[in-house]
Amino acid sequence: MPLLDLDTLTADVSHIWVGFLRDWDRSLRSANYPETTRYNYLLAAVQLARFLAEHSPDPDADAEDPTEITKAHVESFQAWMIETRSAATALNKHKGLQQFFKWLMLDEEEIDRSPMERVRQPRPPKKLIPVIPDDDTSRVLKTCKGKERHRP
Repeated sequence: MPLLDLDTLTADVSHIWVGFLRDWDRSLRSANYPETTRYNYLLAAVQLARFLAEHSPDPDADAEDPTEITKAHVESFQAWMIETRSAATALNKHKGLQQFFKWLMLDEEEIDRSPMERVRQPRPPKKLIPVIPDDDTSRVLKTCKGKERHRP
């Protein structure tokens, strides 16, 4: 069973978004993008569309039409992703949306500027990797000194 079922993925999204997403998927397929990449890209756009249908921060822009999306829309979506998922997930969505709006601007010439143009990437927190304490390191090195090897 394929990972990507576009009809299921876009079931509750406006017909305007669906039309663009079908065209984008065709473009991605024709460029031989892997199914997993296409799924992640399309999912990011679908999630943005769903979010904006419920929580549009810019009442002057038509969130039902991807060509009307603003920086405020994207930033609100990213903030929501960070709050409800994680910064790493928000970063993944940011990268997918960059590709979608780049395609809308350069390939389709539907928009003059990408709303992603000045949206900063979410910064996932740095994970600290535990380091062996100095005492333990000294003991390991002391054990390794000399020519004798101990075998159990």
